Amino acid sequence: MGATAGRTTLTGEGLQHDDGQTQILASTVPNLRAYDPAFAYELAAVVRDGIERMYGATPEDVFYYITLYNENYAQPVRPEGLTDEAILRGVYRFAAAPDLGRGSHPARLVGSGSILQQVLAARDLLAEKFGVSAEVYSAPSFPLLRRDALEAERWNRFHPDAKTPRVPHVATMLPFEGGPIVAATDWMKALPDMVARWLPPHYLALGTDGFGRSDTRESLRALFEIDPPHIAAATMVALARCGALPAAKAAKAVRDLGIDPDKTDPLAL
Repeated sequence: MGATAGRTTLTGEGLQHDDGQTQILASTVPNLRAYDPAFAYELAAVVRDGIERMYGATPEDVFYYITLYNENYAQPVRPEGLTDEAILRGVYRFAAAPDLGRGSHPARLVGSGSILQQVLAARDLLAEKFGVSAEVYSAPSFPLLRRDALEAERWNRFHPDAKTPRVPHVATMLPFEGGPIVAATDWMKALPDMVARWLPPHYLALGTDGFGRSDTRESLRALFEIDPPHIAAATMVALARCGALPAAKAAKAVRDLGIDPDKTDPLAL
């Protein structure tokens, strides 16, 4: 259990917990199953799975890395019909897009860990200010999504005559149609980028690359560009990139959200 996870959830505790990389490092261990749960019911599903796989009737040679946070927030009811398998596979739809009527622009937002709260706030911001109707997905494990995609790719390579090629789970859950995709985590962008090549070209990944310190979570997330305004702005830019909006409208949205487009890149600090 990595109980001091992420780069922006610990305030006032110095840089000894400035962890934006261990989920990425965990992905390099073949028999390690790494998860970054956002909610208690996700954590419960992963722990149950770990106990069964490691200590059940037929123990497997696997172990688990689960990142946890010290940030308090309300825990939602588990969505109706959501199975443990859907959680364990790495991504599922947490919330449907708000019904904004005709003329709204569709988008998809993905988050993990405590940053899923920022994603949910960005969804509301997009609906209220810009008429963008965004679905929200929870991604408890980008590493396992990548592993599944590589396995599907390998199977297809060895079975070129198959009538039904295998489709990676991440591509099934987030297909090309359905609007642009923006993913945000409390980890370096390399984590959500693990699945980029199986997603639409206008996929945008936000993360905590670089260096930053601040007195509050909110200002630190703004510095790292993973707070609701930055997620909303990235979504507007992604909509422009896929042709759903004029570039000028996306540029105006960035300014309207109070973002300085010439602010210092945290990677350059």
